[in-house]
Amino acid sequence: MTWSLQTAPELSDLQFEQWNKLLEARTGIQVAPHQRSFLQIQLSRRMRELGIKHYAQYYGQVSSGVQGMVEWSILVDRLVVKETSFFRHRDSIEFVRRFLQNRINNQDLSDSFDVWSLGCATGEEPYSLAMVINDCFELAGLEPYYGITATDISQPALQFARHGVYGQRKLEPIAPDEQSRYFKTLAGEREGYQVIDKLRDRVCFSHGNVLKVSDMPKVKMDIIFCQNVLIYFRRWRRREILNELATRLKPGGILMIGLGEMVDWTHPNLQRVADERVQAYVCV
Repeated sequence: MTWSLQTAPELSDLQFEQWNKLLEARTGIQVAPHQRSFLQIQLSRRMRELGIKHYAQYYGQVSSGVQGMVEWSILVDRLVVKETSFFRHRDSIEFVRRFLQNRINNQDLSDSFDVWSLGCATGEEPYSLAMVINDCFELAGLEPYYGITATDISQPALQFARHGVYGQRKLEPIAPDEQSRYFKTLAGEREGYQVIDKLRDRVCFSHGNVLKVSDMPKVKMDIIFCQNVLIYFRRWRRREILNELATRLKPGGILMIGLGEMVDWTHPNLQRVADERVQAYVCV
């Protein structure tokens, strides 16, 4: 029987702990005990492709050397969670709309409106933000002067996001009028629906590890959107990440996280927004 047809070897307690430590050290992400089978499946699939039979041998390959880092980038793309959707949490996206609309109404936009989407995966979140932001500028009859930086650890996901092509099912959360204004229909080999150029041109997709957010350029933002990201980290690391993100806000800027992702976090320069539909903090 060939290796490709054999049942995946069981991941021992020691091996699970070893791989979990490597993943956390390099990405900050923890694999919970109930996700053990997921880790085992992803490791064994990649090992089959390489013709490697033992977890220890594969661990040695990915944990050292330049070639190991190349292999790690392939593996980590399979291990990080990329589940996302357009307008995944509509209340948070609509909060951004109201925030920008108030800025425009109060003539409080003296510079570019800058947004950062962390853990952007395949692009649905930053494109959702781009839609409501563009709406605000067009409604006010203003030239759209904004930019969205979207970061993720997965290079293949970023490549997918840059193309901005999605199937019909992906567009289901998007209102019909939003679909007609912000997507064009493709035919042929790339059949699907593509985000229109004027939106794609406003989103810069870049590789970024949330664990190393302090190493990223210190650009001040009006909105930092960090939802459904922190849940994969230990609580002390969540605090470190949030404290660092707080330093990247413009005065009056907003930091948004997922509801309940960090309920007891406070920062001397930030104040919780009084809106039970979202978990947002304003830089005061």
